[in-house]
Amino acid sequence: MNWSPRALARSIDRPESRRLPRRLVQLYAGLALYGITMGMLVRAELGVIPWDVLHQGLSRQFGVSMGTVVIVVSVLLLLLWIPLRERPGLGTLSNAVVVGLVLDATLAVLPPVESMPLRVLLVLAGVLLNAVATAAYIGVHMGPGPRDGLMTGLVRRTGGSVRVVRTSIEVSVVLAGWLLGGTVGLGTVLYALAIGPLVQVLMPRLSVRLHH
Repeated sequence: MNWSPRALARSIDRPESRRLPRRLVQLYAGLALYGITMGMLVRAELGVIPWDVLHQGLSRQFGVSMGTVVIVVSVLLLLLWIPLRERPGLGTLSNAVVVGLVLDATLAVLPPVESMPLRVLLVLAGVLLNAVATAAYIGVHMGPGPRDGLMTGLVRRTGGSVRVVRTSIEVSVVLAGWLLGGTVGLGTVLYALAIGPLVQVLMPRLSVRLHH
């Protein structure tokens, strides 16, 4: 590697280097917001994110916090990346830890909600803000989340379509989570239908351009 002052100057002046502070801020803000929105849907008690049906079910079965389950499941999924030959990035590893910690913190400060209009509002706001969070952390190009990497790895290894593989994974985790006591409802269905179109609209606005 060339460590001359001129070479270092060129490296620092690259778009990806100059934009690193913004990318890091956006990454961790997006992950924190993601954990907050998960907590909002949990407190609404009208159905949680598909993967959270599994997390919630495991949490109830093992008597540990939901955030702890999110972190443990993330680590286990990363182990599955090894035979799939997926490469984690900083965003991947941060996702595995930050989201679970923020989820537990959110549930600690956000009390249960009894009013039905407020519960519906929590679901609507939670889904919308989750889309913002998803576009934010994907848009910094620092590695997919553990669950997204599992999907892309299976798509590459099996040759199946993204839609079929993703649907198969999410149906499986929702069914398993429901059998374990996770909450399936309006929020789950709304999230499944709305998150894709919302992220597609938001991605161009939150994606960081690394090259001219």
